[in-house]
Amino acid sequence: MASENGRQFVRYSAYKLRPEWRSLESDRKAAGRRELTAVIDELSDGMLIRGYSLMGTRGDADFMLWAAADRLEQIQGLATRIFSTDLGRHLDTTHSYLAMTKKSMYIDKHQHAKQEGERLQVTPVGRNYLFVYPFVKTRAWYSLEIESRQDMMRTHFAVGHKYPNITINTSYSFGLDDQEFVVAFEGDDPGDFLDLVMELRLSKASSYTERDTPILTGVFMSTDEVLESLGD
Repeated sequence: MASENGRQFVRYSAYKLRPEWRSLESDRKAAGRRELTAVIDELSDGMLIRGYSLMGTRGDADFMLWAAADRLEQIQGLATRIFSTDLGRHLDTTHSYLAMTKKSMYIDKHQHAKQEGERLQVTPVGRNYLFVYPFVKTRAWYSLEIESRQDMMRTHFAVGHKYPNITINTSYSFGLDDQEFVVAFEGDDPGDFLDLVMELRLSKASSYTERDTPILTGVFMSTDEVLESLGD
């Protein structure tokens, strides 16, 4: 059964490989990679699962999974199946962001195709990089009149429209997890995202940000490529 109003659950999970895995026999490690790949391929028939390597971009995580499903039990089942594999028993979850899709209250006529605010179903555009972070607004933000917040968000959106090759996926965590939002940006050029974030820091809405870290920068790969990137 799908969630109410067609919304989806979204989870970004970052994993760290324990050092003892690298000392195992090569045949066992290869079998472990195949086993976990098969599990993810099987579950991908009923939910979205995309893998990203974090090797070289984070010191506290090695790879990330972006998952989206109609039911929370599917997200839970994915985690259970991962940690039931041989490779999974050698993984620690270092970051986990749970959220749901929801239409933005600030969307009016600004939106354009494949951008935030028009989709309740998660639909990645398939770019090479994913930039993910949790987001919390200050309490002062919510005490502002809706018109003031709307005006600031229009300016915020206008900056984003200057970077059409960066696609945002916003999901909502109120009451579900420690942050209020999770934002994930897809792009083919990390420099574009860097410039976008620098420009957004100049907007008035940015002054109402309480927290927007840690940031995960992932390189999109197939599941077997992600696991191969862990090294032998």
